[in-house]
Amino acid sequence: MFYEHVAIGAVLFVLGGLGVVFNRSNLIIMLMSIELMLLAISFLFLVNSVIIDDLIGQIFAIMIITVAAAESAIGLAVLVAYYRVRGTIVVRSLNLLRGIKIFFVECFI
Repeated sequence: MFYEHVAIGAVLFVLGGLGVVFNRSNLIIMLMSIELMLLAISFLFLVNSVIIDDLIGQIFAIMIITVAAAESAIGLAVLVAYYRVRGTIVVRSLNLLRGIKIFFVECFI
């Protein structure tokens, strides 16, 4: 029974990784794929926690879900702000942000 759950978690993680690798054009699907990878890892933590009868895996799963929720909120906020400025969310046009990143790094040094 343990191996079926591990196989499900591994398949979900691989699907999330493939979603990031093969879909470079849509930023929303990339964020959803990253979320799927994080949820697969937290599922594996929960399965191992139940098998070992330890609470550490459940605590880690709660922290992973919290970080995933914060990452989604910040990512979508940046996405909405970028869409308002540029009018598109095509990932290929995101290389325009490189100058902004260098500007912020130079300001804080």
